[in-house]
Amino acid sequence: MFLVFTLIVVPVCAYLYDVPMSDRQIQIMMPVIWVYLMFAALCFIVSTLTDNYSQVDKLWSIMPAVYAWMTAYHANMDSRLVLVACVITFWAIRLTFNFARRGGYSWKFWTGDEDYRWAILRAKPEFSAKWKWVLFNLFFISFYQMGLVLLITLPMIKMVGGSELGVADYTLAIGVVLVVIFEFIADQQQWNYQKEKYRLKAKGIPLTGIYQKGFTHTGLWGYMRHPNYAAEQLVWILIYCFSISATGFWINWTIAGCLLLILLFFGSSDFSEKISAEKYPDYKEYQKKVPRFVPFTKW
Repeated sequence: MFLVFTLIVVPVCAYLYDVPMSDRQIQIMMPVIWVYLMFAALCFIVSTLTDNYSQVDKLWSIMPAVYAWMTAYHANMDSRLVLVACVITFWAIRLTFNFARRGGYSWKFWTGDEDYRWAILRAKPEFSAKWKWVLFNLFFISFYQMGLVLLITLPMIKMVGGSELGVADYTLAIGVVLVVIFEFIADQQQWNYQKEKYRLKAKGIPLTGIYQKGFTHTGLWGYMRHPNYAAEQLVWILIYCFSISATGFWINWTIAGCLLLILLFFGSSDFSEKISAEKYPDYKEYQKKVPRFVPFTKW
């Protein structure tokens, strides 16, 4: 309910403060919205029919690049929009690769590994009645999450008709690239840890050393509990900053996307950590010693 409240209130307040959208911006945004509605409905239908609720996960890394290039195309390939579309595509390649190697995709597009958290959530007493889960899937998993994927790219709409491309834009682009590289390193460290842990378990070798804890806690994960989540939020904050460079206004209605993403990651990390704390005896101690998103904040 807090997410829905934010989804409504933040854009309305920012819109009242902000300069109204131009006719051209509205015209460019409409095809993007229609694509969002089509894919959100597709995710709901496919997940309901197949009982696999990771359909949005399959598109999470792909659709921002689609929206970005659609916006750039309809804006006559404006130089700033092309630059932003390029860095979003770079982000999309990293996340799609990481999702694919974990078994997220299959040649039968409706299959593939499902996020383990959906099964745990579905088993909760609150969703014992099937109609409650169907509504949750419709409004939150399908339309809200796909809507968030759209919202984080909408700062590009505010860039239409903006100032000339400048040093600030190139600096932001370099920043996004560096943060994505940081994400890749965090992903690889987690991948290496989990792959070796399960290799040892498959051979019946007792887990010792760093593998005894059972969860990734070294490298970047020794400085923050969710380096990949932290970097993900920073990427879309930087994407929003492009709209500041284009308009000169620090606040506009498209800020809703990165704010809602931050709230989503807080909720998602809370849920994941609750599961980890129940599964691994040392995880609560890890929570006490290592910050969640911002390194050194507990030192």
